[in-house]
Amino acid sequence: MASVANLKHAFGYRTGVSGSIGFFDDQTIVYPCGSNLVLYNIEQRTQKFITGLEKSEGMTALTISPNRRYIALAEKTLDKPVVSVYDLQALRKKKSLHSLDVHSSEFVSIAFSPDSKYLAVQGGSPDWNLTYWSWEKPKQLASIKTSSSNTVKQVSFSPCDCTLICVVGADIFRFYRYGENSLKTFGLSKVEPHNFLSHTWIDGEKIVVGTDDGRWLLIENGEPKVEYNISTINEENESDQKNRDTVCTKNSITALTSTSKGLAVASSSGIVYWFEHINADNLHQQRRKNETSVMSTNMRTTTNQRSVSSTISLKEEYQLLGSVYIPKDLTVDTNSEFNSGQIITQLQISPSDEFLIATTNTHQLYQFNLNNIDTNMKGGELVTRNSHINNSVKEQRSLNEKAIFVPVSQSFHNGQILGMDVCIRKPLIATCSTDRTVRIWNFETNDLDLNKQFAEEVFSVALHPTGLFILVGFSDKLRFMNILIDDLRVFHEFTIRGCRECVFSNGGHLIAAVNGNVIQIYSTTTFDNLLNLKGHNGKIRSIIWSDDDHKLISCGMDGAVYEWDTQNGTRINENVLKSCSYTSVTVSQDGKVVYAVGSDKTLREINDSQIVHEIQSPDNLLTTVTISRSGRMLFCGCQNGQIRSYQMPLTDHSDWQDYIGHCQSVTKMKMASFDEYLITVSMDCSLMIWRIQDREARSTKTDKEIGWMEEILITKSDLEEKNSIMTELKTRVEELKIENEYQLRLKDMNYNERIKELTEKFIQEMETLKTKNQLLKTEKERNEVHYQNQLTELNEQHNQQLQHIESLSNQKLINEYDKYNELQNIAQSKEVEYEKQLHNIEVTNERLLNETIESYETKINDKLQIIDNLTNELKEQTNEYELSRRLIEEDADREILEIKIKYEKRLHIEHDLNTQLKSESSIMKKKFASLQKEIDEYKDEIKKVNVEVQKSNTTIRNLEKDIQSLRKELQERDETIQDKEKRISDLKKKNQELEKFKYVLDYKIKELKKQIEPRENDIKNYKEQIQEMEVELQRFNKQNDQLEINISELKQKYKSVENELKLERQSTRDIESLVRRLKTDLFNCVGFIQEPKQLKASILALYKKHIHEDMGIHSPLAVDATADADIQKEFSRQRQHLERSVIGLRQKLARDTEMHRSDYVRIMQVNINSLIFFTHILIILIEVEALQLGDSYPINGDY
Repeated sequence: MASVANLKHAFGYRTGVSGSIGFFDDQTIVYPCGSNLVLYNIEQRTQKFITGLEKSEGMTALTISPNRRYIALAEKTLDKPVVSVYDLQALRKKKSLHSLDVHSSEFVSIAFSPDSKYLAVQGGSPDWNLTYWSWEKPKQLASIKTSSSNTVKQVSFSPCDCTLICVVGADIFRFYRYGENSLKTFGLSKVEPHNFLSHTWIDGEKIVVGTDDGRWLLIENGEPKVEYNISTINEENESDQKNRDTVCTKNSITALTSTSKGLAVASSSGIVYWFEHINADNLHQQRRKNETSVMSTNMRTTTNQRSVSSTISLKEEYQLLGSVYIPKDLTVDTNSEFNSGQIITQLQISPSDEFLIATTNTHQLYQFNLNNIDTNMKGGELVTRNSHINNSVKEQRSLNEKAIFVPVSQSFHNGQILGMDVCIRKPLIATCSTDRTVRIWNFETNDLDLNKQFAEEVFSVALHPTGLFILVGFSDKLRFMNILIDDLRVFHEFTIRGCRECVFSNGGHLIAAVNGNVIQIYSTTTFDNLLNLKGHNGKIRSIIWSDDDHKLISCGMDGAVYEWDTQNGTRINENVLKSCSYTSVTVSQDGKVVYAVGSDKTLREINDSQIVHEIQSPDNLLTTVTISRSGRMLFCGCQNGQIRSYQMPLTDHSDWQDYIGHCQSVTKMKMASFDEYLITVSMDCSLMIWRIQDREARSTKTDKEIGWMEEILITKSDLEEKNSIMTELKTRVEELKIENEYQLRLKDMNYNERIKELTEKFIQEMETLKTKNQLLKTEKERNEVHYQNQLTELNEQHNQQLQHIESLSNQKLINEYDKYNELQNIAQSKEVEYEKQLHNIEVTNERLLNETIESYETKINDKLQIIDNLTNELKEQTNEYELSRRLIEEDADREILEIKIKYEKRLHIEHDLNTQLKSESSIMKKKFASLQKEIDEYKDEIKKVNVEVQKSNTTIRNLEKDIQSLRKELQERDETIQDKEKRISDLKKKNQELEKFKYVLDYKIKELKKQIEPRENDIKNYKEQIQEMEVELQRFNKQNDQLEINISELKQKYKSVENELKLERQSTRDIESLVRRLKTDLFNCVGFIQEPKQLKASILALYKKHIHEDMGIHSPLAVDATADADIQKEFSRQRQHLERSVIGLRQKLARDTEMHRSDYVRIMQVNINSLIFFTHILIILIEVEALQLGDSYPINGDY
């Protein structure tokens, strides 16, 4: 059984997924990372994961249901795209949706219905099919083609209707409604075609869409109501004209989202504009506040308003509350301080409308607290025109602080991660990427400890075992840096260009770095180059130290795996396989077994230069390999981003287990924290931390006694600066304490005085209240006596009234008793009468029943009589037929049988009629009851008909209202037609005036042509003069060259003379020193004038010292040395002369080019001015000709 790996934490965010951010609850967001969905809790900083499909080729879209219980994920596969629905609480798959109508390779957008029961799935090219699903069954209900060739960007449901779907894209804005098992186009859209990038619903009837030219439109029932252009905001923000043009052309609305608080609009420049909806109730009051400012801004921005088409509804207004900026990305070069270099791809607001989450194309996640939007930023103006937006932005720019997004957790890499290393004594991971950053992560706290941006490209990184130093490979050098608390400081540099692989030894005393196809080993104490390991013929892709640092294992693209002895630099073992280019290598703890992977999809186990085991990987290319310290776990990284765990020990048929992680090739893989974690990085800019277990699913036990190092490095200057800051802050605190105590004393004094004043005031008030209370008491006593008297009087009156009411009530009771007796007698008489009526009814019913029975019995007797008569006739006929029976026996028998059957039928019918008549008497009684029921049913139907009539009346009234509105619209259109006719007449008048003006212009054109001819002659003369000046300039240049040559020769002569003078001065100084020494020696000899022997010896010594040495011929070596010195001096003199001449020529060339450039610019300016003049005249002529032809072009009044 292979080892187990569970994903613990993932750093990174995957771009290119539609709807790639969502909220599970107020504190948990869902976003893609690699091939997983991450559920990240912002408060607790924990993660949960939902893995994608094993055979997936990439995520394309996702969405969260409105009830926040499910998430739908669209993925590419080898056959057809698949939509998987997952339960966010159980983190399990619920359903998979496969469509047979979709022939595209991906789904570009998906959306849940408001009740979370249906899914709208938009397919990609080439068919662009929209499918409507009931995902719980799962069943495809309908499909329709939304586009022929244009790109569809987004699809969504109406928040109030599960059957209404909106689709936007390039020149696409349509509504579709599901009904009768099909999707059909709904409504008539009056929106002009644009490249729509995003949209969001305001309510069931209003929707906001964004375009690629910086505009967003509010659409109600398919008709645009309000249109805004945010490009003018960026124009005001930009101070430079070039930057302004760039921003205007690239600015677009990339994301939209709405809440009950307002509308968030994201632009491609990395700015989110927050708009507040102003209702019609408080609109009038807001307009009155801004009446003065609006009138002034309208006067200033009339021309700007002409260029922007804006349809303003009187009932809908929006106000710009503020702008939120994405932090500037240092890895992207932008000339504008307002352009962050990041494009916002998605916006999402939390369910409580408190947080706004934004995603960018640089793999970053940002958040902003909507409660922090400064209401002062809005400027108190309505954004109904571009001028108002500009004024609001000006007020925002006047503020010192801007509202800025902050990362959700930490910033991620924005490029392929090329290098990675793990520290031994600290829980640190170092990574480097193509975004020119080096980042240090903490896998215990799951946080980013340090992020350093560099100006050069970074290729490799290595961490010292202590975690205090780091090696970083740049394009020019390999740098050894100190890891400080918040910075990386260069300590030493190695002259290795573009180092792709570098690693510290396990002891930290050695460095191994790759320089081309050579491995160089340096000491970390002296930084000396100890060894150069040569042997590879191709690029070296991986190096690793053995556990005791006595061996170094390397592999390369030449198919070689070498083991090196790091003591003497010799090659111990080797294995070369030309058909494979190795990419990664690892070694067991004892240093005997080597594992390598390469380009032939094979994992090899090498021992003593021999391949022991080979395991093929037919379905995937292995890119990296690593083994645990215990040797019980072996992991490989794959090209598709999966992590593969092999069963140990290896055999030729070992099993493996794949784990879904990254979405692109795994570039590096390391074990960390004593085989407790596996660290992987990928080309998809993600870093993942896996918790690993052995094949018995037991976690590795770490040594609890060995803790992590907590020491850090800090420079002395930084420490002194921090200490000085601390002392300053301490003194400041003491000063603030003294100041606060003084302020407290002053406040105490003020409060004591205030208390005295209040106590005196309250005492006075208490005295006045006491007097008032005494007065109120006396008044209360007087009122009590008065009200007591009134109460006794009222009691007497009430007793009298009560006696009177009792007498009246007794009389009424007697009257009512008499009435009761009368009514009882009447009731008894009525009862007797009704009993008589019932008896009469029963008698009549019996009589009628007897009559009906008698009538039916008479009918039966009549029928029996008829039967008897018929039998008699039958007998007579039989007697008649007996005579001819002998002749026609067969015919008679047949006729007799027919007649017998016929009359038997008649007899049977008559018998049935008899029984039927008997039953009719009983049926009549039942009909009475049934008729009564039918009457009740008809009454109910009448009620229903009345309700339908009311409904039809309401529809008629609504239709009448529609007819009135249409009539009003016809009247308005008639008025517009009349206005256009008036304008046509005005244009005709203007045309006549322009014809007159044309005559004037013709005359002016003739005069201008006359003026142009002498200018052309002047231009010719200027050209000839320029040519003459160029010839003269060449002559001057030649003279200058000759003068410079003469000057350089004179300088050389001067230098040679100066050098000879120096030599002569040196020789004179030497001779003078020799004379001084000779004098001193002679003076010493004079001291022995009385001693001949010593005098002789001193004279001989003086001779040997001075005369013999000075007059002797110098040795050949000395002569050669002096000659070489002279040659060297002459060579340096000539070199200096050539360098000076080159510098002079360069300066001369620069002056000539500058002169020619200024002349060229002056001539070009003249030509440009003349071209502008000619084009202006041509424009005037074209407008005049157009007016003559009757074309309705817009006419500017300024010429």
